[in-house]
Amino acid sequence: MTTVLKLGGSVITDKNDPETVAEETLRRAASLLAEEEDIVLVHGGGSFGHHHAAEYGVSTTDGTGDTEAIRIIHGAMHRLNTAVVDALAEAGSPAFPIHPLSAASRDADGELSLPTDQISRMNREGFVPVLHGDVVVHEGAGATILSGDELVVALATALDADRVGVCSAVPGVYDADKNVIDHIDTFDDVADALGESEATDVTGGMAAKVRELLALDAPAYIFDIDGLDAFLADKNPGTRID
Repeated sequence: MTTVLKLGGSVITDKNDPETVAEETLRRAASLLAEEEDIVLVHGGGSFGHHHAAEYGVSTTDGTGDTEAIRIIHGAMHRLNTAVVDALAEAGSPAFPIHPLSAASRDADGELSLPTDQISRMNREGFVPVLHGDVVVHEGAGATILSGDELVVALATALDADRVGVCSAVPGVYDADKNVIDHIDTFDDVADALGESEATDVTGGMAAKVRELLALDAPAYIFDIDGLDAFLADKNPGTRID
């Protein structure tokens, strides 16, 4: 059973303090993940990627041909990915990095191309691939942002994942009264309650997450770090989306 799990940037970094890792939370997540097998991990940009992408005006739709900007955004994500992989390795996970800038691209219509054979083989050999939000070359637009949420959907679809998790800063998707919604099966039912991220986020916040996850065949869950152990134990924390 293949699981795709995203560690949100708001979980593993301080999103309001540029390039700051939330070390205690990252260690906690790594400890919980240390014994997991047949899992593919993705992490968000948090205060690393989002900060620089916003500075240079790059988003999932607005591209840049500025090579320095691309290097800076990717460099920040590379540093965060190194911190995540190192934490996992220290906890005993056989984790290895995969950098989307070197593997993925978009065509002129914005369609993502992401080869996944190497990811499948890494899993079959007992390794844990760790991907991340990144800049990717976009035909006709230079480079745009590939969000961690889009990566989760692409990977879950290509790898025929049985279960998808998004570990976020909140315990689930809130309704208008700030209560966690147990189950979402259509975006229209929650559109009024969903807003943008309070911190700098160039990928659309919670609304984008829900839209992306509704596209999946597999059930997906949004939960916080306190729900991670339950998700890994095949329980149903937070909000189920399908």
